[in-house]
Amino acid sequence: MTHTLDITKEHCPMTFVKTKLKLAQIADGDILEVLLTEGEPLNNVPRSATEQGYKVLSVNHVDGQIHKVTIQK
Repeated sequence: MTHTLDITKEHCPMTFVKTKLKLAQIADGDILEVLLTEGEPLNNVPRSATEQGYKVLSVNHVDGQIHKVTIQK
């Protein structure tokens, strides 16, 4: 199952905190698509997810400063 989380209005460190909370709510093997902005969120969320043992499947540019990070739990 695929879930979506929009944290484009959030700032670090809340970006990964909200991502981690959402990952805790979904089932193992599920996918979380995180919409975030360039800069710290784009640098920190994929790195932190990997450090926490999650699998970052892709990081894609969406539009303007918005990117989508796809994480598998």
